[in-house]
Amino acid sequence: MQDPFYNKHQRKKSAPLLAADAWIDSSIHDFVLSIGATYTRFQDFMSIFHVYGIKRWFVEIFSDGLSFLTIGLVLLTALALPAFDATAYGGFNKAEDYSVIFLDRYGNEIGRRGIRTDDSVELDMLPDQLIKATLATEDRRFYIHFGIDVVGTFRALLTNVRAQSVVEGGSSITQQLAKLLFLSSEQTIERKINEAFLAIWLEARYTKDEILKLYFDRAYLGGGNFGVAAASEYYFGKSVRDINLAEAAMLGGMFKAPSRYAPHIDLAAARARANDVLSNMVEAGYLTEGQVTAARRIPARAIERFDDIESPNYFLDWSFERVKEIVGNSEAVGFVVRTTIDPVLQTYAEQAVTSILRENGEQYDVDQAAIIVSDPAGAIRSMVGGLDYGLSQFNRATDSARQSGSSFKPFVYATAFEELGYTPATVVSDQPVCIGNWCPRNYGRSYRGNVSLMTALTRSINTVPVTLSIRTGRKPIAEMARRLGITSDFAVTRSLALGVAATSVIDMNSAFSVFANGGYKATAYGITSIDTLRGESVYEYDSSKEFTERLIEERTARFINTILRNVVTSGTGRRANVEGVPAAGKTGTTSSSRDAWFAGYTGNYVATVWMGNDNFRATNRLTGGRLPAMIWQKFMEFAHTNIEVKPLFGVDFEPRAFASVSDANEGENPEEERPPNLTAPAAQKLLTLIDVFGDALKQQQIYATNPEEIPDPVIGPNPPDIPIAQVETIN
Repeated sequence: MQDPFYNKHQRKKSAPLLAADAWIDSSIHDFVLSIGATYTRFQDFMSIFHVYGIKRWFVEIFSDGLSFLTIGLVLLTALALPAFDATAYGGFNKAEDYSVIFLDRYGNEIGRRGIRTDDSVELDMLPDQLIKATLATEDRRFYIHFGIDVVGTFRALLTNVRAQSVVEGGSSITQQLAKLLFLSSEQTIERKINEAFLAIWLEARYTKDEILKLYFDRAYLGGGNFGVAAASEYYFGKSVRDINLAEAAMLGGMFKAPSRYAPHIDLAAARARANDVLSNMVEAGYLTEGQVTAARRIPARAIERFDDIESPNYFLDWSFERVKEIVGNSEAVGFVVRTTIDPVLQTYAEQAVTSILRENGEQYDVDQAAIIVSDPAGAIRSMVGGLDYGLSQFNRATDSARQSGSSFKPFVYATAFEELGYTPATVVSDQPVCIGNWCPRNYGRSYRGNVSLMTALTRSINTVPVTLSIRTGRKPIAEMARRLGITSDFAVTRSLALGVAATSVIDMNSAFSVFANGGYKATAYGITSIDTLRGESVYEYDSSKEFTERLIEERTARFINTILRNVVTSGTGRRANVEGVPAAGKTGTTSSSRDAWFAGYTGNYVATVWMGNDNFRATNRLTGGRLPAMIWQKFMEFAHTNIEVKPLFGVDFEPRAFASVSDANEGENPEEERPPNLTAPAAQKLLTLIDVFGDALKQQQIYATNPEEIPDPVIGPNPPDIPIAQVETIN
C-alpha cells in the first residue's frame, strides 16, 4: 500500500506544473482562435474591395501600372546617378578663363579662344525683341514646360521622321543649358539621358528667368563669342541693348548652328536664317507681319571683320585645352600661342574630307570623318574633327576611341620582327587557326597556304597575324602598341591581333609617325611657344629632343615601310597611291563596317583618316581602302604640290622633281620657307602667263634703263583662251 501522506505530497508538488500546462494549452487555443477571427475580419474588410466585370479589368491595369511605375522609378534613379554626380560638386563647367590668341606656324593669327563674353547685362535690360526671337525659334513653350518640352520633342521627332533626316531639334532651352553647364558635346544616348535629368534639376533649382539669363550668357554664338552681349559687340559693334529687330533676329538665329549662320561666314545664310526667325515670331504671336516688314526689307549688316572666318576650330579647341594645362595657375590671363598648324594644309584637309564625304557619303551610309596630319616628328599640320564644326563641336580626331581594325596589324608584324627576328620574306602558313573556340577567317573566306609576311600584310590576311600573336604572345603586341603611341586603354584579348583595340585618330597618327621617321618617338604636339600679352615667355617647345628616343629598331622600321609601301602600290590601299610620291600606309575595317581607317605617310607628312557614324551604326560595306584612302590620296596630292618631295626611310624610290614658279628665275637665293599657296593647275597657269608676257617684261625693263633704244613694243604671242570658270584664285 502507498503512503497517503506521500501521495498527497506528490499531488501538491505537481499542481503548478499542471496549471502551467493548462495555461499554455489555453493560450495556444485562444491565439489560434484570435488569428482565425482576425483573418475573418480581414476577409470581411477586403470583400468591400472585390470588384467584378469591367471594374476588375481597370483595377488590374492600375495595379500593374503601379508595379511598373516602381520598377521604372528604380531604373530612372540608376540612370540619374551620373547626372547627380555632375551636380554634386556644386559648380558649372569651368568658364573660359583665359584669353588666347593663336598663331599658325608662320606667325599669322588663325583664331582666338577664351574670354570674349559679357554677363553684365541683366535680363530685364535685354531687348524684348531678342528674347521673343529666341523663344519663338528655340523654345516657344519655355515658360510652360518642366524642363523637357514633351510636346515639342514629339513634334520634332515626327518632323524628322517625315523628312528622313534631322531637320528640327527637340531640346528645350533648359536642356541646352544643361549641356552647356555640365556636359560635353558628344552625341551619345547617355549624354541625352543625363541632359534630361539635369534639365529637371535646373528647373527645380532656378527660376525660369534665371535659366534664360544663364542661357543668354553661356551660349556659343560663333567667332569665339559666348553670350549675346559679346556677340552683339563682335558682329554689330554695339551694345546688345541697342540692337534693332533685324539684328535681334540674326542673333536669335545663331543659337542652332553659330558657325553656319554667323554673318562673317555666310551673310546670305545668316540673313535667310534671320528671316526664318521673323516668321517664327509671327507664328508664335509675338509680332504681326506688318511689324516685321521693315526688318525683312532692311536686314542686319555686320561690321567688317576678317578673323576666325576659316579658323581650324577643332584644332583650336584641342590646343586651348593644352594651353590651360601648360599655363596652370599662371597669374596672366592673356596669351599668344604659336602653333604648328599650316593653314594651307588645313584647307587641303578640309576640302578632301568635305568633297569625298559629300559626294560619296550617302552611297556608303556614312556621316562623319576625321583626319590628322603631322610631320614625321609629330608636329600637327592640320586637324579635322568632323564634317561640320557648326553642327557638332565634338572632336572625332582626338576625343573619340574607335576600333582600329586591320590598321593595327603593323604593330603585330613589328613585334614579330623584333621578338622573333622575322623579315618580310619569312614564310608563314595561311590556314585555319583557332585560339580556343575562336577561329578567325579571312575577308574572302579563302586561304593561300604558305605566304611571306610581305604578302600577308599587303593583302591584309587575318590568319597570319593571329598565328604571329600565338608565337610572340599577346602581351608584347600590346606593349608595342602602347610604346609607339596608343594611349587608350584596351583589353589584351585573343582577337587583339585583328584590331579590336579602340584608339583615337591622333594616337594612331603618332604610332605611324614612328615608322615614317625610322623608329623614333613622335608624340603629336601642336604648340611650339606660349607668351603672355606682355611678351614674357611661358613655354617653349624643345625641338632638340626630336629623333632622340628610339622606340623600334631601324631594321624593323625599314621592314614595315617596305611592306606598307607595297600595300599602297599593289595591296588593299591602292586608292591611296600618289604619283611621284613614295607613299606607304595601311587600311583598316572593323566588323559590320562600323569603322574604316587609312593610316599612312610619306617622307614629308603622316596622315590618318577615320570614317564612320557617331552612333556606331554600320556603314554600307565601307572599307578603309575606299573613301578613307581616297581622302588620304586627295590630301597628299594637294600637299605635295610645289614642295620638295622627301624620300621615305627604307623605301627605294626616286621622288618626283621639285617644280615651282620660282624655278623660272634661276640663280636667285632660295626664299625663307613659306606655306605652299598654289595648286598644281594654278602654278602651271602662272608659268604660262610668265612665258606669254616674258618678252614684254624684258622690253619694259630696257625702256626703263634707256627709253631711246626701244623700238615698237613687243607684247609676245596671244595668250591662250582660258574659260573664266576654269581660272583659279591664287592666294
